[in-house]
Amino acid sequence: MEPTDEQPLSEADARNLRFLRVLVLVLTGTMIAGMVLLVALFYARLGGDAPAPEALVVPERFEIPAGSQIAAITQAKAFWVLVTTQGEVLFFAPTGGAPTRTIPAPD
Repeated sequence: MEPTDEQPLSEADARNLRFLRVLVLVLTGTMIAGMVLLVALFYARLGGDAPAPEALVVPERFEIPAGSQIAAITQAKAFWVLVTTQGEVLFFAPTGGAPTRTIPAPD
């Protein structure tokens, strides 16, 4: 039989070890509860049914200058904005038609 260097624990050391064990268990439980809460919050925020987007209604006709091509189109609440490949910005009424305002391309 080999000799051991172990000494019996005093009562104070045993109490400290029990206290540390309880602290570790409380910390573990808190971390698990926090992770469950985070997953539940992400699921509630990102999961489920998303509201249906409003249908985009594009006017039948935009009157753009001759020789221009549309590079981008954007809808705002009160107007449409078309950008041509030449860099000209055209503002239109919600119903389309002729531009209500034109910003020329920068030189």
